[in-house]
Amino acid sequence: MADAAEAATQAYVWAWLPDAVDPVLAGRIDREGPLHTFTYGRSYLAREQAMPLYLPELPLVERIIQPLAGEIAGCLRDAAPDGWGQRVIENAHVSAGGTHALGVLDYLLRSSANRIGALGFSRSVDAPPSSGERGASLDELVASAERVEAGEPLDPDLDRALLHGTSVGGARPKALLSDGDRSLIAKFSSSSDSRPVVKAEFVAMTLAKRAGLTVAPVGLVAVQHRDVLLVERFDRTPDGGRRALVSAPTVLGLDEFGGRYATYWELADSIRARFTDPDLTLRELFSRITFNVLVGNTDDHARNHAAFWDGRSLSLTPAYDLCPQPRIGRETAQAMAIAPDGFRRSELAGCIERAGTYHLDAAEARSIVHQQIDTIAANWAEVCDAARLTEVERMSLWEREFMNPSVLAGL
Repeated sequence: MADAAEAATQAYVWAWLPDAVDPVLAGRIDREGPLHTFTYGRSYLAREQAMPLYLPELPLVERIIQPLAGEIAGCLRDAAPDGWGQRVIENAHVSAGGTHALGVLDYLLRSSANRIGALGFSRSVDAPPSSGERGASLDELVASAERVEAGEPLDPDLDRALLHGTSVGGARPKALLSDGDRSLIAKFSSSSDSRPVVKAEFVAMTLAKRAGLTVAPVGLVAVQHRDVLLVERFDRTPDGGRRALVSAPTVLGLDEFGGRYATYWELADSIRARFTDPDLTLRELFSRITFNVLVGNTDDHARNHAAFWDGRSLSLTPAYDLCPQPRIGRETAQAMAIAPDGFRRSELAGCIERAGTYHLDAAEARSIVHQQIDTIAANWAEVCDAARLTEVERMSLWEREFMNPSVLAGL
């Protein structure tokens, strides 16, 4: 990819509307000092099917729209890569001789048209976003990820597929790929892993589904002695269309820095006000919280929650990134506060006491928790076998990350 002389100041935004397989030009982002404004195109506003990219951030109006929080509208930032994707893009930028610092528009423009969600970005009004990516095998993608981790320059041809997987969030190595009519996210184990991170996530995701949670389907393969978790994407439709979605920080009106202060109970407030089937969704959210507690996923920060957007209302996406974390000491806490009193401890009894926040009484909450405990216990051996976990690896996870006795105290 040719390197621009300086950071980008403008980008055209393309949107895949519902039931469409091709994008339409929606508008333009302009960098004005530290802020990035958005303006809808008149042709987009004139479309009968036009929908706001997100409300209340970007209403369908014929004027320049300032961001409500932060430097850019949250629904636009949600399309940009996080830690790993930025690392890959910066590697390619430096390898191409680039010296200037990259801004959010650079990350949006240099990421794949196959990014998560239903937005794309280009430098020209006449050039719709095109992935232009060369197909790559998992072996090639793993090798490319190893080069990035080692700080080695990217190969312009072979690593283009990895570069075009950079619209996926998170800090760990990953890429986008297709398997027939399925769109997948491939998450690789890291050379620095001292524990079976990818296998543990496979176990957590599989147990979550068996416990009745709505989760993205997953598979586990081994490539070049590395574990690879294959996560089926839920932002694509069988006919090749795309589903718009926004992150929990965007739902809560928080900028990229404010996202660290997001809470479950504020997300519950938004569900009551703006989501379809609020009671069913609140039950699902509470169930995800208690399941995270049971499997030791304390990395349940706001960007690991998202919602579909249909132009009018929101609905919770399937769960993803259920990643058990190593325990240090007896007590730990979830990334987001569970109730308005600030409670965030990883303790099921405390979650049950505060179930009213999620429109559940204590008996309903207790039933959810005990069903999850029974499911994990009954399926543990079988799912560990499917993950090819060794006996030592199972022992290192059981009653440490999964089913730690401290989370059961007081039940």
